[in-house]
Formats: sequence, C-alpha cells, structure tokens
Amino acid sequence: MPTPFDVLDDFIALPRVEGLALSPDGTTAVLTVAALKKDATGYERSLWAVPTRGDGAPRRLTRSAKGESGAAFTPQGDILFVSARDDIESDVDDEPGQLWLLPARGGEARPVTRLAGGVSGIAATAEQAGRVIVSAPLLRSAASIEDDAARRAERTKKKVSAILHDTYPVRFWDHDLGPAEPHLLDIDLTGLADTLAAAVEDTAIEEAEAAADAAGEAAPAPYPATLPRPVDLMPAPGRALRHASAALSPDGATLVVSLDRPESRGGRRILVRIDTSTGSSTVLRDEDGYDIEMPAFSHDGTRIAYVRTAIRTPEGPTPEELWVSRVDGADARRVAAGWDRWPSSIAFAAADDALIVTADDNGRGPIFRVSLDAREEDETGVTPIVSDDFTYSHVRVDRSGGGFVALRSSWLVPPHPARIDASGEVTALATPAPAPAHPARITEVEATADDGARVRSWLVLPEGASPDAPAPLLLWIHGGPLNSWNAWSWRWAPLVAAARGYAVLLPDPALSTGYGLDFIARGWNSWGGKPYTDLMAITDAAVARDDVDASRTAAMGGSFGGYMANWVTGHTDRFRAIVTHASLWALDQFAGTTDSSDYWQRIFTPEAMIEHSPHRFVADIRTPVLVVHGDKDYRVPIGEGLRLWSDLAEHHADPDGRMPHRFLYFPDENHWVLKPQHAVVWYETVFAFLAEHVLGEDSAPPAVLG
Repeated sequence: MPTPFDVLDDFIALPRVEGLALSPDGTTAVLTVAALKKDATGYERSLWAVPTRGDGAPRRLTRSAKGESGAAFTPQGDILFVSARDDIESDVDDEPGQLWLLPARGGEARPVTRLAGGVSGIAATAEQAGRVIVSAPLLRSAASIEDDAARRAERTKKKVSAILHDTYPVRFWDHDLGPAEPHLLDIDLTGLADTLAAAVEDTAIEEAEAAADAAGEAAPAPYPATLPRPVDLMPAPGRALRHASAALSPDGATLVVSLDRPESRGGRRILVRIDTSTGSSTVLRDEDGYDIEMPAFSHDGTRIAYVRTAIRTPEGPTPEELWVSRVDGADARRVAAGWDRWPSSIAFAAADDALIVTADDNGRGPIFRVSLDAREEDETGVTPIVSDDFTYSHVRVDRSGGGFVALRSSWLVPPHPARIDASGEVTALATPAPAPAHPARITEVEATADDGARVRSWLVLPEGASPDAPAPLLLWIHGGPLNSWNAWSWRWAPLVAAARGYAVLLPDPALSTGYGLDFIARGWNSWGGKPYTDLMAITDAAVARDDVDASRTAAMGGSFGGYMANWVTGHTDRFRAIVTHASLWALDQFAGTTDSSDYWQRIFTPEAMIEHSPHRFVADIRTPVLVVHGDKDYRVPIGEGLRLWSDLAEHHADPDGRMPHRFLYFPDENHWVLKPQHAVVWYETVFAFLAEHVLGEDSAPPAVLG
C-alpha cells in the first residue's frame, strides 16, 4: 500500500505539530500545527485545541493568512500567540509579528502590541497574574519605542540596510545581527481594555504633538493608548539578551533571566533577578568559568532551579549540573550530583517536591523525576517516568492532576501530543496531524568498539528486506556533534529512504549524548578518532545482517555529520557514494568564519584542529561525493563548501574539468534547507546520486534544476 513517504510531494504536505501549551486547568492542550500552503512553497501555522483526557477531537482556533505560533496561556485561560496577521487599527501594510490574545470567553483575537520591529516571541508568562514578558528587537540608539519606530521608518524610507558593529559576532545561524538588539519587555495584560480606538488615539496624538511643539521638535507617532504600554526591563542590553532564557514568578513580580556577560569575543551566562515593577536588577549567580542557564520557578514562587555548566575546553566535556536555590540565590545546592545526563528542559513538579527533566538517554529522550531530597553524592534521586522508545519535548506540568502533557516522537512516528500520568502511563491524544502509514520497521543494532565501548544505533528497514532481498544500506551520521539520533526529523527522514528500498543506519558514535560523559569524552578534541572508528564498527555490525546488502552502501551526514562524511571519504573507500551536507572541511578556516568562532577555537587544541581536519586527505578520496551547501548558512559558512569543491576539482578533475562529484548549491537556503520545494529538490538529487552510484542505475537529476 502506498504511503506519504513514497511521493515527495505527499511527504512535504504532511501536517506538522511544532509546539504545545497547556491550559491552567489542565483540560486543554493548544498545538501549533504547520500545514503546506496551497502553492506548496511554504508552511502556514495555526492553533488547535485538543482535550487532554484522551477523548474528543481537535478543534481549530485560528485562521489567518500569516499564521500563528508560540502559544501560551494566561491564568484566566486566554491564549497568547505571535502573529503577523492584519491589525485593522494599524496603518502598516506589512505588519511584523505582534503579540495577540484570544479570549477564553470567546470572540475575536485582538492585538496586544503594535511595535515597529514586532515581537520575536513570548519569553515567559506568570501562572497567577496577567503579566507576560516578550522578546522584541529595538534599535540600539532608540530612546523609546516611539523613537524606535521613527528611526526604522527613516531607514526604510532611505533604503538603508547597512549595520555598524562594535562587538562580535555579526551574524547568527542564518540571519544578520543588528542594528536592533533583543530586549525583554514587560506587558501588564490588566491594561488591555476594550475601547473605541479613534477618540483615544486622537487625544494621544494631540498631546504628543503639543509636547513636541513646546520643545521645538518633530513629534514621533505615540504608542497606541488603547494597548498596554510595554516596559523595557533592561534598556541598552547590548548583546546580553542574545541567548536569554527567562522564568517569571507566579505572581509576575520577579523575572529571573539567564543572560550573556560579554568576555572578549565570547562570554559566559549569568543569572539575574529583575523586579518587574521597578526594573531594578540583582545578580543571583555569576561564576568565572561557568554558564548558568535554563531558570525555572517553583509553583509556590519560593525557589528557582537552573543548570550550571563549566565552560568547555579541549580537556573534555563537563557535567551539566542541576541546581536549586531560593529566589534570592540563598541556599543554593546541587541535586542529582551523580547523574551524568545533560538536561534539555527542567520544570518543578506539581507539588514542588521534585524537578521534571528531559534528557537524551540510550537513544531515547525520556521524562525524569529528580527528587529534591537526594543529598548524597552517590544518590542521584533520578527516576524515569516513562520507559518507551520515544523522545519527549514541550513537557507541561498539569498542576490539577499531577501528570504531564507533552509532545513525543520516534523515527517511525512524528511529534504528537500525549498525556503522561504520574505513574508513567501514556495516552496518545487527538491531533490534527495523525501519524501517517509508513513503509518500514525499526530495530536496534549494537557493536563493541576497539576500546570496549558499546556503540548502538537504530536501523530502519524497508518492507521486504530479507535474506532473499537484502536492502542497500545508508549510513546517516548525525550533526551536533553533541546530539543523538533519538527523535523525528522532517529534514532527515529515514522513512523517505526506506520507501525507496534503503535500510538506514542511525548510529550514536563517540561524542553522542545520552550515554554519559565518558562516552562523549572518547571523541573530545579528536573528532576523526573514536567517532570514525565507532561508525565503522557499527557499519560492520549492520552489514553482517543477512537482510542488509554489504556490497551496496553509502554514507551521509549534515553539519558535524557532514564533517564525518568528509572524514570517512578521505579514510576509506568502502562506500559507493558519500553525501556531505553543510559540512566542515578545513577546520582552521571554519573556526574563524563561523558565527561563533570563540566556541570552536576554545574546544580544540591548535594541534588537534589541524590533525583532524578533513581537507588534509583530499588526495585520498576515491568515492563519488555529492556536496550540498546553502549560501545563507552562517554556522558552517559557504566557504567550507566552496573550498571543498575547489579542492576536489584540483585533485580529481579530468583534463576537461569534469568530475564524478556533484555540488548542489542553494543560494537562498541556510543550514537546514527549509523551503518545501527545495526539500523536494534535495531528496530527488540525493536519491538520483545514490541510484547511480549505489544501485548502478541510470538516473538524472531533477528537471527543475535545468
């Protein structure tokens, strides 16, 4: 029976659940769902309500051409979200994303902000008070939100896009930094009243013009008096809030934020407490050599939890420590001291007697309960709440029932909402994006490395793979490198390959998370060492199976996975084809041109950076390589792909300049290739390349490439 993975147009049309919020009474989850636009060139997002008791059907809440995302609840059950939908009271033609509110009592959604630069996202909400903190960009020189609007209008009028920097970095992932800086704005929702805009606005404009005339200045348009005025909690933040994570006390009086303290090109993250009524701030934790991140408030408002991590060096990986203290920073203590997993999210349990934590673990991503009573070094107090083969994210604590609502996924099932009882029983909830039928089965493969370490992998097998019809193998190497192949990915979807008859090996070699610090340390400052030999060992184990064809194999990877693909092709000819996406090629060049050079130059010794750079082995390449790179990739800049292509041409082009290698270039894509039709081109090009070199078939690239 055909599945959506057989036809790429059907695959990209599958709806995708991207976010989850939980109502205060725990009865309703609101999902952010992305659906393919009618012209199939992008995705539009909407909000859907689903009951959390396991019955009922999804109900669509929003409909707009611009879409909605980033949902959160107020204590009254109103839904906050960010959208660039039209605001009938605004005179801006192309409205940036603003904060909106959908009343629980019914009626139309209404705007909460009208900022010239828009709202980037919801940073924090208060459990018991009508207060929300949003992240929003303001021009560095702007003295007020009105001044910000006037300066933006002037730049637009004169078509000025230039940016002047005096700090590093100048770009991040796929976008330029500046001239605006991220600010945290406090919004008191009790100031959001139903009014007739015209009379109020006319009065405000007249008052602003009169004040400007008295001062002999031009009057900037006043911020709408019909909306609650955002209060800047940290004026002139510089780059401090570029990676900020924040938590708001239940009563809305205190914001705790992890922000950057600049140090030369880099910096460390510290914990700061801000009084939302006065804007006064106090440093709670600032330790030389440590990052303090991921703050979370207890439900009674008396304590905070956070993660403390020693800044990494070439010496090795460091623990990500769970800490708890009083709100003023007193009585700080570490919990779960003997646990060596790295938290990806933390929250207080309903009764505030434990932390609810997610972390990679053995190729999965469970939810853990971390007791706040365990004190001894050898007593972690960590108990897994779930024990299935899924990875959980967006975990929301249900204070009314003591359980949780979360998204979960695996390599066979895309993200979907689920309710988890305190006992660990899991109930899948209704969703507007039900799991599609798929053409595969999954199993685990393990190998023993030459140093005795256990190396494990998921193996996705196509229907029909058997000793009589062994499947060709694709080794897929994950990015990161501090990562694990444990959750669904729309960009690297093994079911698409399985639908075409391939077995897909998804290994976690040295440097992978979820196996402890010692396992990560095996590849630290030595990317071409144990990570490579682990990959070869797990490939040996996979091809030893009688349902896998050892004679037809290829290796693929993106980012760090692309680095490893480059390393593999320079060190073995066992694979028939290599696909290297957004890959690191010359480490010394990369470390100075990436968007975060401080980090990359800090985790390597100069000697290791040269020793483990794939470009040194270009002359040894004997395998056809498909190079893929996007010009808007600032994490692994296009220079890596260009130099790789140049080096391949220097060493492997024939007298006519032709090569068996190929270069798929996306001028307007970033690290991931996100546009739906470009994703189709990516898969079609990859499968055509594999068909030629792995299957020995005649195959042409997509016609749309010209």
